[in-house]
Amino acid sequence: MPYADSKLKVFTCNSNPGLAREIASVIDVQLGDSTVENFSDGEIQINLKESVRGADVFVIQSTSAPVNDHLMELLVMVDALKRASAKSINVVIPYYGYARQDRKARSRDPITAKLVANLIEKAGAHRVISMDLHATQIQGFFDIPVDHLLGVPILGQYFKSKQLEEIVIVSPDHGGVVRARKLADYLAAPLAIIDKRRPEPNVCEVMNIIGEVEGKTAILIDDIIDTAGTICLAADALKAKGVKEVYACCTHPVLSGPAMERLDQADIREVVVTNTISFENRELPEKIKVLSVAPLLGEAIVRIHEELSISKLFEN
Repeated sequence: MPYADSKLKVFTCNSNPGLAREIASVIDVQLGDSTVENFSDGEIQINLKESVRGADVFVIQSTSAPVNDHLMELLVMVDALKRASAKSINVVIPYYGYARQDRKARSRDPITAKLVANLIEKAGAHRVISMDLHATQIQGFFDIPVDHLLGVPILGQYFKSKQLEEIVIVSPDHGGVVRARKLADYLAAPLAIIDKRRPEPNVCEVMNIIGEVEGKTAILIDDIIDTAGTICLAADALKAKGVKEVYACCTHPVLSGPAMERLDQADIREVVVTNTISFENRELPEKIKVLSVAPLLGEAIVRIHEELSISKLFEN
């Protein structure tokens, strides 16, 4: 999809430069010339080395670990672009950190997902493009346009190409049923749900499996795999119910703490993820397959720049 327009510029901070380079390559533009460094005391230093006056600028930055550093880089970059007279500042956040803090689960809890939205908006962003927000209501935390893209078509296309037989799509909890149903519809497969409870953060217990899974190939789908406890426990429960093989997939591979070791040892044939979070300088188990979101984000960027509808990206 070649594209050349001096008024379309793509910049990156430090969270996922590989994805930013891939997006720039997909739409055939030069990645913006800038540096994101630190002063000796740790403060962030942004240096824009080219003019952005009158341009539609897209900044690629996942707010993944280290979350606070990457979030602050994004805010300072947006401020620099605003003061450099960019026509529009479009923040592309493939993975939106703090999204799981979207409500008060207990008294006196903060709603940090809303706070982050306020910060991004106040810094000067005109639009947000993100993928598979953990809670879709986060779109309403902003008073600027939010384009919420989905990973299901990318994951679904991959599994369709594998031509697996007797498949069942499994949601690891009630909260992910809508996402699992989209994949089930995409693959024309039945749906099953794992009933679980979470006694404390990053700890879950399987209670029951709703749906027919015996003798089938199960595809577990979630938006995030963090410590991998949920996915591995779900895989064990499915195997105990007579599932032949278990595949797992997600859009955002946070993979913190013991996740790598758990996935490597789990009775899961393959774990399919996307590159919304960078894997540079990280060694992956062989069973992890990484798909790129660059073509999807690249097309969204071009359509937004040309003021075209992006609804096509949801239909496909």
